[in-house]
Amino acid sequence: MTTRSSLRLHTRLLSAALTLGVSPLATPRVASAQWSTTFEQHYFADPSNWAFRKNYPAADRLFNAFDYGHAILYERLYTRPFDHPSTLEQKEYDFITTKLLVKPPRLPLEEAAIEVEYAKLAPEAKQMFEWAHVLHRQIYDILADERVPLEQKDARIARVLAYYKSRPDLAFSSLPKTMELMEGEHYARAFRLRFPKFNGLIWGYHWLQVGLYEPLLKANSMYARRAGVHATTQRFFQMLENAPQNMPRVMPMTPAIAPTFAARYPEAAIIFDNLHGMHDVISDILASEKVPREKKREVILGVAARYRDSLSYVTSRKEWLEMADMMGIQNMGGPAVDFPPGFPTPTVERGATMAEVMKAMGHDMTPKPAEEAAEPAEKPADRPAAPPAGHVHPQ
Repeated sequence: MTTRSSLRLHTRLLSAALTLGVSPLATPRVASAQWSTTFEQHYFADPSNWAFRKNYPAADRLFNAFDYGHAILYERLYTRPFDHPSTLEQKEYDFITTKLLVKPPRLPLEEAAIEVEYAKLAPEAKQMFEWAHVLHRQIYDILADERVPLEQKDARIARVLAYYKSRPDLAFSSLPKTMELMEGEHYARAFRLRFPKFNGLIWGYHWLQVGLYEPLLKANSMYARRAGVHATTQRFFQMLENAPQNMPRVMPMTPAIAPTFAARYPEAAIIFDNLHGMHDVISDILASEKVPREKKREVILGVAARYRDSLSYVTSRKEWLEMADMMGIQNMGGPAVDFPPGFPTPTVERGATMAEVMKAMGHDMTPKPAEEAAEPAEKPADRPAAPPAGHVHPQ
C-alpha cells in the first residue's frame, strides 16, 4: 500500500468514526451468531461536565486520538493476525505519531467505526472500556472546574464514582487485582513481545491518562494547573522520541505515576489500573496464536468477568501500593510532574514481568525445595495463592 493510499484509508476511517460519534442515536451491536444486551449510557449530569475540554482543549483532543489507537490496534490484531509486525510497528505507529497526535480530532470518535469486527466479537468488553473512559473524563472535568473548591470536588467525584459503579455489568472492580491475572496465563505477553514499540505507545497513553491528574491536584492556581498540564503533555511527546527508548517498560501504575490522585481517590485509581491491565490482556489474547480464533470471544469474556468481580485475583491495597513501588517508576516512564530534563534510567528489560522485576531486585520468586522452604527467612504473606483462571476464592 502506498503512503498516499494509506493516508486515504486512515482519513476514511476517521471520517466514519467522527460521523458515527456525533450521531444522536445509539443502536445495539450484535456479533454474528450471538446476542449482546450491553447498552451505552451517557455522562452523569454534573455541572462540571466538559470543563476539561473548555480549559485544556489540547490535552482533551489527545484523548480522541488515543481512542483511535486502541481501536485500530484491536481491529488489526483480530482481522489481520498474520500481518508482518511492521503493519503496526511502522505504518500505524507512524500515522498515529506523526499525523494523528500532531493534529488530533476535535470530537470523540465512535470506535465501532474503526474496530468494526472487534466490536462485533466482544461488544461487552468494548463497553467496559468506554464506560471507564466516561469515568476518566468526568473526573478530569471536576478537577478542571475552577468554580469548585477542592474540598467540594471530593463529593462530586464520589457521586460520579457511585454512578459508574451502578453498572455492575460494565464497571471494573474497585479492588486491586494481582499481576497473575495479567501475566500468568499461557497467552501472556504475546503482544508486548511482538510489538514492543506499539505496546510502548499504549503504555505512554496510559501514563498520560493517569499522569494528568497530578498537575490538576498539586498546582495551587489556575495558571499553575495549565502550565502543569502543558508540561505533562509535552513530556508524553518526549517519550515518542527515539521510540521505544524512553517509553514505559512495564505497565504504568497509578500509585507510582499519580501518587497524589491515588492517595486522595484510591477507588478510582484502582479502577484505572484494572482498566489498563485488561487493555493489555485483550491485546495478548488477540495477538496470541495459542488462543484459537474461535475461542477468543470466550476467553475475552472470561477475563472481563474476572476484572469486574471482587473475588478472583484480588490483592490488598497495601500490596497494590507495594507492587507499584517495586515495579519502579523509573521503569514506567518516570514521574508526571516535577521531572528532570532527562528520563530516569530503567532497571529492567522492556516488557518484564513482575517476577522478572522482583528477580532483578534480588527477590527470587521461584518456588524453593521443601527442605529450604521449611524455615523461611521471612513469613510469607498470609493469603491464599491466586486461583487458576476461571476460579474464585471462596468468601
